[in-house]
Amino acid sequence: MDFIQTIVLSLVQGLSEFLPISSSAHLILVPKLTDWPDQGLAFDVVVHLGTLSAIVFYYRAIIRILIQDFFYSVVKIQTIGQSKLAWGVLLGTIPVGLAGLIFKDFIELNLRSTEIIAYSTLVFGLLLGFSSWVNAKNQQPRSEINWQDVGFIGVMQALALIPGTSRSGITITAGLLIGLSKNMSTQFAFLLSIPVITLSALLMLLELYQQPQLVDWSMLAVGFMVAAISAYLTVVFFIKLLDTIGLVPFVIYRIILGVLLLAI
Repeated sequence: MDFIQTIVLSLVQGLSEFLPISSSAHLILVPKLTDWPDQGLAFDVVVHLGTLSAIVFYYRAIIRILIQDFFYSVVKIQTIGQSKLAWGVLLGTIPVGLAGLIFKDFIELNLRSTEIIAYSTLVFGLLLGFSSWVNAKNQQPRSEINWQDVGFIGVMQALALIPGTSRSGITITAGLLIGLSKNMSTQFAFLLSIPVITLSALLMLLELYQQPQLVDWSMLAVGFMVAAISAYLTVVFFIKLLDTIGLVPFVIYRIILGVLLLAI
């Protein structure tokens, strides 16, 4: 990859990882539509680590509390502070982890076509819009998460393995559908991304170790920084503007993108 391709693909990853528009879909589509060569596994690992560092830095204070309360709850065998949320993040990751291990090869071979991405972009975009409409009618959205919420959101997150779904999009959708507030749905969705991105990066690192590639370290460093900075700024502005702009602009974007992809 040259410098321009590195910047563009890193921005795509950073901007789309935490917005409900599917980063995997965009990283598949951009090289296809521009006829660029595949960016390679090493690049995928680096930009994922970049977005991971961004979300960890943003939630660093909450993460510190979650880790502390989690270990206290293990030692004392009872719920302490934010330990329930910490357990929720861990337990909510299990469905997507199992589904990824079981269906990885099938997804790689059968679900990465432009047509599949187009339909999943449309379907899950409309579902996001429906969940936002349902939530807007809820006079008392909840700011506390329970075990049933964790189970439902965790299972729904597994659908994000389908390119075009959007991991953040489907988890926010699930939270809104079951009555969580937009802020709580978004926070839990973003916290869930930490173990998911970590596991994904570890699997890619293992694959990269088994199939070593020649890499341009300077381009990887650029990719990491661009992905990290753009992802952090995206999270900051998305959370600040969520109550103002809502989710409708992302629904409209997904519908337009899905229709264009089907036309192409």
